[in-house]
Amino acid sequence: MHFTSEQRLDDGVLEREFTLGEIPGILWTPGSASASAPAPLILLGHPPLGLQKMYSRLAGRARHAAADGFAAATIELPGSGDRPRWAAAEQARADLRRAMEAGEPVGDEIVDALVLPLVERAVPEWQAALDALLTLPEIGGPVGYSGGVISIGTRLAVVEPRISAAVLFAGSFVPRAMFEEARQVTIPLHVLLQWDDEGNERQAALDLFDAFGSQEKTLHANMGGHTGVPQFAGEAAAQFFTRHLK
Repeated sequence: MHFTSEQRLDDGVLEREFTLGEIPGILWTPGSASASAPAPLILLGHPPLGLQKMYSRLAGRARHAAADGFAAATIELPGSGDRPRWAAAEQARADLRRAMEAGEPVGDEIVDALVLPLVERAVPEWQAALDALLTLPEIGGPVGYSGGVISIGTRLAVVEPRISAAVLFAGSFVPRAMFEEARQVTIPLHVLLQWDDEGNERQAALDLFDAFGSQEKTLHANMGGHTGVPQFAGEAAAQFFTRHLK
């Protein structure tokens, strides 16, 4: 891990950009007043739109986490930002746009081609980032995962034993293969669902929640579209992490 820049934000949070091989990322750690001991870590998931486009939302989430005493980190997803594209993913995105513009159902073949290769590539990169982050003296664990793509969060919850709890955003397409993986998830879950999310099949999100094998799982469904998550929903997610990571 190589830090490439750092700045102290106006609330005292230290923001550092880093690279891990070819993978860019950002780490936020609490200000000195709240950082007397190594902080638990929250990995911030996001859709494959690029860190530059997602920065404002990610930084806002990270600063809220830092106020509660957590470090937060994110990485650029494969095929996003300035990272190399791959032809199959570009074709899947084009097929998705075509289906949605035509008002047609988004078929399993499109969803599988869009999501499964991303999961296969992204999850090992998240694990490599976690390896590096946990060597830093200011980060001590335990670790949580927060955000989308929900299939990435599901796979991480299955294969990564260092993740103790997860807040999952039900706002992306879910391949049918992920339902079997969901049954293997056992960590505490807090799932956020926007009831009128224009890019998410509500019933699939409800079915996925039902499939999760966790004994403790909570679904928070709120009225509104994809970007209309109410503030109190975020506060409930923060309380969830305070219970399970501190």
